[in-house]
Amino acid sequence: MQGEGFFFQAVVYLSAAVISVPVAKRFGLGSVLGYLIAGFVIGPFGFQLIGEEGQDVMHFAEFGVVMMLFLIGLELRPSLLWRLRGPILGMGGLQVGLTIAAITSVGMFFGLSLQTALAVGMTLSLSSTAIVLQTLNEKGLMKTDAGQSAFSVLLFQDIAVIPMLAIMPILAVKGVGVVKDAGASHGGNTTWVEGFSGWGQALIVVGVIAFIIIAGLFLIRPFFRYVA
Repeated sequence: MQGEGFFFQAVVYLSAAVISVPVAKRFGLGSVLGYLIAGFVIGPFGFQLIGEEGQDVMHFAEFGVVMMLFLIGLELRPSLLWRLRGPILGMGGLQVGLTIAAITSVGMFFGLSLQTALAVGMTLSLSSTAIVLQTLNEKGLMKTDAGQSAFSVLLFQDIAVIPMLAIMPILAVKGVGVVKDAGASHGGNTTWVEGFSGWGQALIVVGVIAFIIIAGLFLIRPFFRYVA
C-alpha cells in the first residue's frame, strides 16, 4: 500500500509538470510560474493530491533546489565573478542594506520590537537564487546588463546569509525564555544548542561555518585530488 501511494504521488507530480509547464510557456509565463500553478492546483488548497500540507514532497523539493544551485555553480566562471566584484558589493550591499532598513523601520512603526523587526527585515531582504536565475535563463537575459546586475545582487544575498545566520540567535536572546516555556508546555523537544545564550548560539553557528570552509579547503580538496 505504501508503494502504491508513492507511485500515485509520483504520477501526480509528473503529470502536473508535463501539463502545466508547456501551458505556462505557451502563454509566455515561464516554467517557474508553471510549476507554482501546478503546485497550487494539486496542493492542500487545490485538489489535495499530495498529502497533508505538502509534507510528502518537501524533501524532494529541497533536493531539487540543491541540484539546481549545483548546476548553476558548475556554470559560474571565476573571471565573471571577479569582473562583477564591484556590482556584487555595491548593488548587492545597497539592496540588502536598504531593504533591511526599510522593512525594520516599517515593522517598528507598527509596534514590533527592534529584534523582531530586524529579523523580518533580514529575511525579506533575500530572494530565491534558483528561481530568479532559472527565469533569467529562460528569458535569455543573463548576458544583458540587467541580468548581470540581478546576478550580482543574488550573489551578495547568498553571501549575506552567513552573517545573518550568526546574527539571528543574538536577536532571539530576549525570547529564549518564552520559547523554552512554550516548548515545555506543549511537550516540544529542544536541542542542545537552545541551552546556550544568544551569543553562544551565534558563536556555534560561526564556528560550524568556519569548520565547513576550512574542511573544504584543507580536507575535501586534497581528498578529491588524491581520488582523481
